[in-house]
Amino acid sequence: MVQQNIRALLRSGSADLKTGCLDPEIIATIVEFLGDIKHVVFVPHAVADKERDGYTQEVRDRFASFAIKVSDLRHVSPHHLIPDETAIFVGGGNTYRLLDALKQSHIKWDDIIRDKVQSGVRYIGTSAGTNLACPTIKTTNDMPIVYPISPIALGLVWYQINPHYQDPDPSSTHMGETREERIKEFHEENDIPVIGLREGSWIRVKNDRSVLCGSKTARLFLPGEVPLELDPGCTVESVIYPVKV
Repeated sequence: MVQQNIRALLRSGSADLKTGCLDPEIIATIVEFLGDIKHVVFVPHAVADKERDGYTQEVRDRFASFAIKVSDLRHVSPHHLIPDETAIFVGGGNTYRLLDALKQSHIKWDDIIRDKVQSGVRYIGTSAGTNLACPTIKTTNDMPIVYPISPIALGLVWYQINPHYQDPDPSSTHMGETREERIKEFHEENDIPVIGLREGSWIRVKNDRSVLCGSKTARLFLPGEVPLELDPGCTVESVIYPVKV
């Protein structure tokens, strides 16, 4: 259950509604997480191939004022991913497309990223990038617009996350499934805990500790149990460590 050497920042969302890119709070959080690291390798594969150059450039422009160099994963070598010098940033988009692209790569980027992060390279995930950090992508909200050869993701954390978690609207007469109902359905076939991560919140991972950060609580779902609220500052393992996963 303990993830050795893992240092990760897992955000629910990434986009500013006005700019369509990283909002100031997210940038400040990432810069603080990076510390002295001034080189980020960005993974744009969750968006359509024709949009990836522009996506990378948006991120590059946002970090320019912090003297942080942004490289596109498509144009770097695995040898450039060096602990204490480089971080990996996986952006949002469609999680199925993201995982499929990494698995289909001739150099198997999913395996390489996992190995590099477990060796000390810092990992930043937003939205789809957060789903990718989980054992599988089964708790994404995205439509399966493509089918990866396997739903197995990076497994940087031992629980699942549902980014952009939304609470049921008690005044709604819409009879569609709520997020809570979908996660309960997930638990009909899977025993692993799920964290519903609301907008404005993130999880900071260091080795065997996952701390909920931000201004919002998160919703913790355990198989067959009443959901719990996790308060900001809570260490996730202190609540769910006794659960067999």
